[in-house]
Amino acid sequence: MREYIDAASFKEMILCADAALHANIQAINDLNVFPVPDGDTGTNMGLTINNAATELRKKSFDTVASAADCVAGAMLRGARGNSGVILSLLFRGISRRLKGTETAGAVEFAGAMSDGVEAAYKAVMKPAEGTILTVSRLASAAAVKAADKGASLEESLLAAIEAGEMALEDTVNQNPVLKKAGVIDAGGKGYMVILRAILASLRGEIVAGEAFTIEETNEASWGADEVEVPEKNIFDTVYVVRKNDPSVDLMPLRLYLDSIGDSLVISDDDEIFKVHVHTDIPGAALTESQKYGALDIAKIENMRLQALDLLAGHKAKSTDDLQQIDEELTAMESATALTGEEEDAMAEPEKEYGVVAVCAGAGMEKMFRDLGADQIVTGGQTMNPSTDDILKAINRTPARTVFVFPNNKNIIMAAEQCVDLTEKHVIVMPTKTVPQGITALMNFIPDETEESLVGDMGESIGTVHTAMVTYAARNSDFDGHDIHAGEYLALLDGALLGSYTDLNKLFTDLGEVCKQFNPEFVNVYYGEDVQQADAEAAGAALNGLLPEAEIVVVDGGQPVYYYMISVE
Repeated sequence: MREYIDAASFKEMILCADAALHANIQAINDLNVFPVPDGDTGTNMGLTINNAATELRKKSFDTVASAADCVAGAMLRGARGNSGVILSLLFRGISRRLKGTETAGAVEFAGAMSDGVEAAYKAVMKPAEGTILTVSRLASAAAVKAADKGASLEESLLAAIEAGEMALEDTVNQNPVLKKAGVIDAGGKGYMVILRAILASLRGEIVAGEAFTIEETNEASWGADEVEVPEKNIFDTVYVVRKNDPSVDLMPLRLYLDSIGDSLVISDDDEIFKVHVHTDIPGAALTESQKYGALDIAKIENMRLQALDLLAGHKAKSTDDLQQIDEELTAMESATALTGEEEDAMAEPEKEYGVVAVCAGAGMEKMFRDLGADQIVTGGQTMNPSTDDILKAINRTPARTVFVFPNNKNIIMAAEQCVDLTEKHVIVMPTKTVPQGITALMNFIPDETEESLVGDMGESIGTVHTAMVTYAARNSDFDGHDIHAGEYLALLDGALLGSYTDLNKLFTDLGEVCKQFNPEFVNVYYGEDVQQADAEAAGAALNGLLPEAEIVVVDGGQPVYYYMISVE
């Protein structure tokens, strides 16, 4: 039975945790209870820990403290979404407690887990119980109690897992939303996958490169056969290339593949590299990759046809030719899209104030730039940007003080982590929607003092009501609404207004509700899947219901949300 961990075993534990979380991403995502097709907990946590695993593979360590410090720094910069930021904070606390230690036993590691929980609670403005915070707190408390009674490292971790699993099962009773959907907390589940992988690694039951799949768990009320049908980048393309040169630089290939698709993963060793990419032109990906070596084996699947087959009740066609390769290279895979490996240079200040805004869609990007944004970070609906993505944009901004507009409630925490990571003065404006960000930036007057800017923009945020129109990704029973996959969903200030098969009925109901605000301005930003004529018709419908308001229709080009509507 293991009594202590050193740098090598800690590294192995994190690599195993990364592989385990990656193997269970979809199971964790399936616990998300709201049927809107935006960011997912499993994906965010997986991308966060994978950033740490990537850094660990590049280095060797003499002490457990140095390995933990590497993990904490990588997770902090790679954190995506609230769940990813909280996960990074849990490991930041671990790193701080283990500072200066060569090895760690039960008492040290349990204390480090407890410090991680403390760091996470302090960072969250209004900690909510029935979440990953609750699960990690009760798990770490059990570990500390066991260690104080003389338990071994393995025994204290086992105590943490037993307490954590009980806490996880109880989250359904602590959170009203979870209770209605009949599911446990997704973030808490991800945390328990990590703990279980850490213990399995410590016991020698798994090694880096292997992963286990969690047992079947309760899912929300939608059926497992309801799937989203992709409209672009529909070919799931996976292939292996034998390298011409063991030291070949694959960064140019990464850049090219990222430009023609998404969900890019490249893993390699001295002899081969494996590519996973979603693209509409798989032939181009294969042709470009052959510049770096000889194509060995490939798998190309049409995800759109697979989804349609599943929806029709048929078995989706697939191939498993790469199963053996998948098993051998799992440890080197990630679910992440392309990220640069080197920090961008720090821009010298040319002015007092600068602006970084997060948004998606060509029209939205143009609007923020026209309003004075220096840097645009892409993200917000289908993929949350990492802390490092936002940090690089801050560092590229040629100003002493940089205002950051996250424009999504799930990105605010990631943005706030940048404050202590740069020599620039960073102010994160708490914009939870893109319309809030636009209104706040319209009140950005560079000649004013910092205090006046924060006050004026903060006040303007409170005047904006945001309506969203999207589609249901799955069947669900939510907040009294019987929702079916593919229906239109109307949300107002984050609350579900209703689900509809008729857009005219949706806009009628939305307009009636918005009357209570007595709006002066209504801006209708239409997305990439909406034709201008349809958007103009939507604007006209709202104008008929809100005759006193000035209605403006703008091409936002945003994904996922057919309409983002600002009501002021």
